[in-house]
Amino acid sequence: MVRPMKRVLAALSIASAVMAAANAKQETGLEAGRRAYEASDYAKAIQALQAAAAKDPQNGDVQLLLVKSYLELQEYDPTIKSAEKAVAIDPQNSVYHEWLGRAYGEKADHASLFSAISLAKKTRKEFETAIQLDGKNFSARQALIEFDCSAPGIVGGGEEKALPQIKQLAEMDAAEGHYAAGNCRRQKKDFAAADEEFAKALESNPKSAMLIYDIGDYAVKRGQPERLLAVADRGERVAPGDPRGKFYRGVALVLKKENPEEAERLLREYAKKAPMRSGYPRPAAAHAWLGRLFEDQNKMEEAIKEFESALELDPKNKMAHEALKRLKG
Repeated sequence: MVRPMKRVLAALSIASAVMAAANAKQETGLEAGRRAYEASDYAKAIQALQAAAAKDPQNGDVQLLLVKSYLELQEYDPTIKSAEKAVAIDPQNSVYHEWLGRAYGEKADHASLFSAISLAKKTRKEFETAIQLDGKNFSARQALIEFDCSAPGIVGGGEEKALPQIKQLAEMDAAEGHYAAGNCRRQKKDFAAADEEFAKALESNPKSAMLIYDIGDYAVKRGQPERLLAVADRGERVAPGDPRGKFYRGVALVLKKENPEEAERLLREYAKKAPMRSGYPRPAAAHAWLGRLFEDQNKMEEAIKEFESALELDPKNKMAHEALKRLKG
């Protein structure tokens, strides 16, 4: 009886090893896609993820990463297709519905008026569904609030719809609530009220790096160095490995005209490490601010070089365009 049992155990062991190898291979496909995504190589990420999806068509996380990768390349139709697949795989997943809403929203921003109206309505519906499935999906709540504060009534928007959502969010998380209120006022160009709410958000121990650094983007546009320093402090505390703190601290020092050596170091480090991703200042922006730093120091040749580097990376960089026009006459 011993030998047959050994054969059974050996067969089970082999089967287990085969299954483990198959799982490892599938994980490698997803992980390869994730690594490429983190390296900002979105075409490579899509290739790896498509292969992973072919082997495991019921893996919603593969589809979600495809959504994010396609969005970075501004390929909106495949973005929507992958997002719809993710929702079909798991209709009860709040995050999948949130990203389907984002996919519809991005497509709406680049569609004809008639198509945009239909897509915008779908956008709001998906954000609502995401919140119904998970009331603590704060990013979905923020997306819905921003939609309602900026979209017209014809597509279901309206500030009166946002206000109850802001109140509910504030009851769950003070920082998220103040940010949502500030973002709504920003959409309405009520910058004094936005300033006040964003200040309260930063004082309320926010936990989201994306929330913190979006306030940083606002502060750059408004020329607010002290707020930028607060953003860098909070952001580095929440996400120590995130490079955005370097950028916003460097910009603050340029605006304050203090410690130019440190400002240069921070901006150069950011330019080297920054991912090419939504929510992150582009490396071109760091070069533009380096140009501003050198211009303030009357180092015009170095300033022109940095502004030109910014335009090489991003031909639409307004700051660099205006600076070169000014410096070259």
